[in-house]
Amino acid sequence: MSGWQDDKRWSDQFIPQIREVVARHLILEAPLEEDQQHNTDLIVLRSSAVRIACRIRRAQYVDRYGDEFTIRTRRLYGTKTELAKILEGWGDALFYGFAGDTGICRWLLGDLTVFRRWYGEEVRRLPAGCPPGLEQTNGDHSSQFMAFPIRWLPPKFIIARS
Repeated sequence: MSGWQDDKRWSDQFIPQIREVVARHLILEAPLEEDQQHNTDLIVLRSSAVRIACRIRRAQYVDRYGDEFTIRTRRLYGTKTELAKILEGWGDALFYGFAGDTGICRWLLGDLTVFRRWYGEEVRRLPAGCPPGLEQTNGDHSSQFMAFPIRWLPPKFIIARS
């Protein structure tokens, strides 16, 4: 089994907990008037499909990297990366968390529309060939990613965080 498949299986175990967190922030209790007049108890913040990218890192990294998130920018065999998909317009939100044996210990829910706007502005502002973010290579050299300190992004990027 590939490293990617192992990582995916490991992170997918947290999907139920991610769903609970996301639901608390994207599904709201309807105002009394909505209930009385429109038979509505809960309101989803958007009526169309909301695509949420989820990334879970191991809890051992939270102290060192807990105030940033990473997005993959290059894969060994040229597979389309998360950053390419995001910049193409895919994904509405990003759930980024750190988890260990006891579950998710720190997380953020970010607005990818805000990220795309910020990223585009930064590309135009920075010198050519200097993309926003801090470029890194993962430990096994199979891919590269950009780290984005949360403080660099506009406050509206954060929908919610632990």
